[in-house]
Amino acid sequence: MERRHFLKQSSAYLAGSLFLPAIFKANPRPMGVQLFTLFTTLDQDVKGNMQKIADLGYKDIESAFSRIGGFYGMSAMEFSDLNKSLGMNWVSHHVMGAPFKPRPGFDTSKMPRMNNLRDDAQAIVDSLKGTTVKYLVCANIPVGSKEEVAEAVQVLTKAGKIANAAGLTLCYHNHDMEFKMVDGQRAFDVFSKEIPADLLKFELDLGWATKAGEDPVALFKAQPGRFPLCHIKDFDEGFKNIVPAGSGIVNFKRILDAASIGGLKHFFIEHDMPKDAIESLTIGKKNIGPLL
Repeated sequence: MERRHFLKQSSAYLAGSLFLPAIFKANPRPMGVQLFTLFTTLDQDVKGNMQKIADLGYKDIESAFSRIGGFYGMSAMEFSDLNKSLGMNWVSHHVMGAPFKPRPGFDTSKMPRMNNLRDDAQAIVDSLKGTTVKYLVCANIPVGSKEEVAEAVQVLTKAGKIANAAGLTLCYHNHDMEFKMVDGQRAFDVFSKEIPADLLKFELDLGWATKAGEDPVALFKAQPGRFPLCHIKDFDEGFKNIVPAGSGIVNFKRILDAASIGGLKHFFIEHDMPKDAIESLTIGKKNIGPLL
């Protein structure tokens, strides 16, 4: 009887194991949205636009700065609760590393002051207390000279300690400029070497890194586990324009197949200033979803 029971149990286990790949495929990693994708429209109807994102099937949310202040006109707890009510998880929040310097033509005269990590790190961290946010992300910081990079190291190191004390993880989000040689060094390399990994991790923007000539998979292998977040951003031929994710030239399949090496846990689609944000997110969900 014992032998018969053993054989029965073993057969059941073997049969179940054959279906494991199908089970994993049926439960892909959650897709997310960086809300800067909706920067021009989100503040006009926050709840309505967040509902549209939820209706598309996105589960993770990464916030950014808002034209109406706070967290899209709400307190952090109110915004956290809104996401919960829509079946989504507010995972991370973008902040500036230093006082915001708008690009030419970007009117900020009617926007409230934005906190930054250099001057307001503790206040930023305190404001997220009690929410579902686990990651605080430096959206950018000046790295145009050796002096600016040195100051950035100080700012990010201090902010990393403050974040850690509150149970948060500080990450740095790259553009292409961090991979450019400035005064004999690259900011990305300096951050990687001079700031301990327990104080700073990276949110790798796959589009900007590719535009800079970098191989995201090689970056993962060089610093395994240091990339818990990523931005799924795509470009057209020649890197002239940002396009809906999966419709451009970035090889996302190859990159996402190596996600475990980098330690990727959250995947945020981002499209800067699209003509129609919801349409872009719809296309991105269709193209990238099967890769996760």
